[in-house]
Parts: sequence; structure tokens; C-alpha cells
Amino acid sequence: MTSKNDKYFIEEALKQAKIAANSGDIPVGCIVVYRENKKNKKMCEIADTAGLKDGTVLARAYNKRNKDKNAISHAEILAISKACKKIKDFRLEECTMYVTLEPCQMCAGAIVQSRIKRLVIGAKSIKAGSCGSIINILDNNEFNHKVEVTYLENEDCKEILKDFFKKIRMK
Repeated sequence: MTSKNDKYFIEEALKQAKIAANSGDIPVGCIVVYRENKKNKKMCEIADTAGLKDGTVLARAYNKRNKDKNAISHAEILAISKACKKIKDFRLEECTMYVTLEPCQMCAGAIVQSRIKRLVIGAKSIKAGSCGSIINILDNNEFNHKVEVTYLENEDCKEILKDFFKKIRMK
């Protein structure tokens, strides 16, 4: 189910992807947004303490694998880490992650482990997609947490990747 804010927030993630591209990394951007749920008392207490309101961006990140020379410096991992620090808990139960490219198996696992409620994806990844394209780690009955996934199929998210790899092939 697409919300009216999904397009806005995927555009915010796209801004992060552009930073990655400009720094020579694969252009993937990610943001984590707090979504208020009055039924989740623990998360409401955390939100009140941190001064969070519905729609607050907890974290922004972009791929830094090349920059950091680190295999786990993916946008999703970095965003999860920042969001957890901000709310002082590993559980991001009332959060939505917006990412420009479908997460790989490592990032999909981190999304499950952090208990993110919803994931909005700008473009599918036919080579490493682990949220439905190749495998679906987020909807596995064996895990104790499932993530709601929405694909936006945003043309700008696809184009930034095509342009990036086209420039690499030309070199």
C-alpha cells in the first residue's frame, strides 16, 4: 500500500543516492522515518523522550563502500545504525525505511533484525535483490518478524543507477 508521503520520502532518499554517485559509490540512498503508532506503548515512550513526531526523519545515509573501503558500508546498514543511536534502541518497530534500490541479503537481514515495520523501494535489483527479486528474506515464515514491502518503481531511482554504470563502462 502506497502512502501519499512515499513519493516525497523516496525523493529524499534519492538525494542521498546522488551524494553517493558524486563520491564514486554505487548510487543508493536511504532514509528511516518514524511513524507514530499509539498502540505501541514502548515506542511511544521512546518517541516522547526523543521528541519524535510522526514523519520525523531519524536517519539519512548513502552507500560508502568505496569511500570507507568497507563491505558493510551500505546505505541501509548506515541508516539503521544512525536511527538506532537516535532512539537509543535496536528496535525500529514503528519506522519506515525508504531506499532507492532493493536491498541485498545482508541489508534485508538487518532490516528484519531491526524490526523495521515497512520498506519502500524505488527500484528492483535483478542481481542482488533480497526482498522479492531473487529471494525474499523479509517475508519468511521462519523468522519472528515480517516487513511490509512497497515497490514504487521510481524512474529516477532506475536512471541514476543506469547513468552511474554507463559512466563506469565508458572508462
